Amino acid sequence: EYRYMFNISSGINAEYGGCVSNTASYLRLWALSLAHAELSEVLWSMVMKAGLSINVNPYVNPVFTVVAFAFWAVLTVAILLVLEGLSAFLHALRLHWVEFQNKFYDGEGHPFAPFSFERMLNGAEDE
Repeated sequence: EYRYMFNISSGINAEYGGCVSNTASYLRLWALSLAHAELSEVLWSMVMKAGLSINVNPYVNPVFTVVAFAFWAVLTVAILLVLEGLSAFLHALRLHWVEFQNKFYDGEGHPFAPFSFERMLNGAEDE
């Protein structure tokens, strides 16, 4: 009877463990998305608002605005492009390791044997 209870509890633990693992994985992606949004807001408030608030004279103000916008655009695109690349990489990694490995991968392959000219010349068979 104890054996059956152990099998049931291990099945429940495996199911909840997968649930917790998937939730943590999605939370990691959500955190990257939140960082993306917050970084956009910070760059807007620090760079663009500062550039728009400069009042030298009516002829120089547009120049400051254009320079501030160019700096903001380049900085925002560069940083957020890196974040989006990281997000896409982590999502692909999550799909491979969390989804695929848990469901389909058994790991029943052949041991790795690196290519060797010496083994080839000696006529050694692959193990």
